[in-house]
Amino acid sequence: MNTVIVAEKPSVGRDIARVLGASQPGDGCLMGKGYIVTWALGHLVSLMEPDELDERYRRWRMDDLPILPEDIPLKVLPATRGQFAIVKKLMNDKDTAEVICATDAAREGELIFRYIYRMAGCKKPVKRLWISSMTDAAIRKGFEELRPAADYDALYESARCRSLADWLVGMNASRAFTLRYGALLPLGRVQTPTLALLVKRDREIAEFVPRDYWEVRADLGDFEGLYYDPETRQSRASSKEQADKIKREAQGREGTVVESRRERKRVPPPQLFDLTALQREANRRFGFSADKTLKLAQALYERHKAITYPRTDSRCLPPDMREKALNALRNLPPRYHPLLKAPAFNPHMDSKRFYDAAKVSDHHAIIPTERRPGAMTADEEALYDLVARSLIAAHYPDYAYESARLRVVVSGHEFRADGAVPMDMGWRAVLAPAEKKAATPLPDVREGETRVAQKVSARKKQTKPPEKLNDASLLSLMEHAGQELEDEELRERMKSSGLGTPATRAAIIERLIDVG
Repeated sequence: MNTVIVAEKPSVGRDIARVLGASQPGDGCLMGKGYIVTWALGHLVSLMEPDELDERYRRWRMDDLPILPEDIPLKVLPATRGQFAIVKKLMNDKDTAEVICATDAAREGELIFRYIYRMAGCKKPVKRLWISSMTDAAIRKGFEELRPAADYDALYESARCRSLADWLVGMNASRAFTLRYGALLPLGRVQTPTLALLVKRDREIAEFVPRDYWEVRADLGDFEGLYYDPETRQSRASSKEQADKIKREAQGREGTVVESRRERKRVPPPQLFDLTALQREANRRFGFSADKTLKLAQALYERHKAITYPRTDSRCLPPDMREKALNALRNLPPRYHPLLKAPAFNPHMDSKRFYDAAKVSDHHAIIPTERRPGAMTADEEALYDLVARSLIAAHYPDYAYESARLRVVVSGHEFRADGAVPMDMGWRAVLAPAEKKAATPLPDVREGETRVAQKVSARKKQTKPPEKLNDASLLSLMEHAGQELEDEELRERMKSSGLGTPATRAAIIERLIDVG
């Protein structure tokens, strides 16, 4: 009797087959040692279109809306019908004892397998392979820890609910708006709210009216102060008359230091990456689109086996991952060794900021695997470097700096100066390339001391419109969608949701571009 393993992609199937010793090629599969490994080529099965449910829906008419079928049947996708036939035959073969679901260990992967299993009419028992890394060791461990498919029924129902919601909104809303406005207008449950975010920002930019304001600066000898209006709580004068008055009354006059505050502050290392955070950082640093980052991350995961599963929304690791994380650090390429040998590196780090099982969903945060990568493209190298440095930085101390604020009152006008002096670079020694130049340190000044405003200058400026959205800022808005809702209960619910998932946000952005 055989065990049939269904992977999501041929590349993953081949890796699993190699580890299990199934090396004999077959038609759309690999065989050996009691295993038959086949693959799905992504989605082989989907929900039927409206006109496939009923011929009358072929013509779009407002009278037929909304289309709300009791059940939406499945169909085999024509482009991959041949591979579905292979998978169906293998699943239902009399010599098949059980089936192992080895599609991506996530909601969409679960849906892909369950739809195939349903469409094939298979009744064989199913077990689930759930892995976060494609290294040989991770695959072997995954097969030692197979679980019954029933353990993932809730995940499947969640995926099916999402699939049905997409269909109901997309099919009905697209037809309704297209008929109403006489132009093809594709709407979607996620893509349309995302488009609304873009439209809202563009309207804010288009309707923005710049306003003049004046910055008034006073040279106080060993530091410079910026005028601060305590009534408006802004560091600016609202008119030229006000700016000229401040300049005239402060120029050459003696002022008194009314506040001199120094405070030591600490900033902990950034959390590890989930996919959305990685996409945002790659966009900020390298200008990568969300879609490009996802593709690079998939290549690092599948082809190079260099990082763990990328389509995650977790930024923590479970505590039992500590040894694996340390092994991953030990196996990093030589260029990282100076950072690992530095006195600041703490191999015993076990902070809940990074190790917290309660904050891990289907998959833990993205980290390097224990396998040292081979040759990579420049872009793959850049993304791998982000992931590697993120894990290293987590084992470094907090960044410590001294923040200072001086307030000087000259002729009744307040001037402020803020500064910061790094005390311990901590994790910033690892992530320094992305950091800005440190602020100029302020002199040690005591309250009650006097300073003369040697030169006071006023400079006209204009308020600026909101910035156009880029991949990084749009991803952030999608992730935190709902924060501007007035309904408090809805806003609270949306905190843990957002538009789309880490795995689908890039595709949503690309689709909006593709459909114009």
